[in-house]
Amino acid sequence: MTTILPSVVAENLRIVFCGTAAGRKSAQVGAYYAGPGNLFWPTLYRISLTPHQFEPHQFREVLRYGIGLTDMAQQAFGADTDLKKSDFAADHFRQKIERYAPAIVAFNGKKAASVFLDQSTNLISYGLQSVMIGKTKIFVLPSTSARARSFWNETYWQHLADFAAELNIEKRA
Repeated sequence: MTTILPSVVAENLRIVFCGTAAGRKSAQVGAYYAGPGNLFWPTLYRISLTPHQFEPHQFREVLRYGIGLTDMAQQAFGADTDLKKSDFAADHFRQKIERYAPAIVAFNGKKAASVFLDQSTNLISYGLQSVMIGKTKIFVLPSTSARARSFWNETYWQHLADFAAELNIEKRA
């Protein structure tokens, strides 16, 4: 089966961001976080994970800054409510993270985290989680999607950036 968006991963990255699935606009244009009103790219810049604000079509360039991108459901697209349980590939995601071993996996939204952690979104808190994937630490962040604006809080994203800095994680890509 064909993936909607290719994973952008390499060994020894600082952070791999994992969304639920490509949104409709992202699937249409073939670029991560391309939906109108999505805060992903401006947020990465504001919290100093990137030196400038990327445009969605530049998504492959984040590797230069030790950042990777993937989705929990790579062969489907749309809003979380449009996705079926069979769209998700948690085992494939785990294998990918174990293989590439980033320092941190950051779930962009509770839905992707809930699928991977096999927990209700109500039971998951934002921030650093107590479980890990091998040596990879796990963060859960409020979704940058415009549809999730009522849950938006950039503070957790800043905590992620500060945590990465505290770990003294080099830009290793």
